[in-house]
This record gives sequence, C-alpha cells and structure tokens, in this order.
Amino acid sequence: MSAVMKTRIIKIGNSKGIRIPKSLLDQVGLSEEVELAVQRNRLVIRPAHRPRHDWEEQFRAMAKQGDDRLLDAEVIGLTEWDENEWEW
Repeated sequence: MSAVMKTRIIKIGNSKGIRIPKSLLDQVGLSEEVELAVQRNRLVIRPAHRPRHDWEEQFRAMAKQGDDRLLDAEVIGLTEWDENEWEW
C-alpha cells in the first residue's frame, strides 16, 4: 500500500477543488481529463477514455488472427434484391 498524503480542499471560483501531487498523478496515469464517481462514500478519480479509443488496434489484432468474419453471415445471406438490384 502506498503512503497516504493529506491535502486541503480549496475554493476555486464558485467551486472547490484539491491539488493532487504530480507523483500521485504519475502513478495512476492521470492527465488532462478524468472521470469522477462516488463509490461507497468515496470519491473515485480515474482516467477518462474516449469511447472506442482502442477499436482500431483491436480490429487489427482480430484480422491478424482471422477472427474478423461476420458471425451471422450464413444466416443473413443475400436477398433477391441484393443480387439483382443493388449495385456494388
């Protein structure tokens, strides 16, 4: 378990905030944007991740492993409209 550090809650405009020492920010990988949550009477601060931030990397890995095929390709199939009307 890491050492406990104390800090004060300070006034910032109409809000309040805390200063987080750089050493703690570095340990947990926090940077510009964070997410805040309350869990069991505790304030949890975690890195904010963009939705789908690592999808491109995951898709490459799936393609490399041959795991990027449609799971329902046999079920869906082409319709008469797909075969006769659609222009590819």
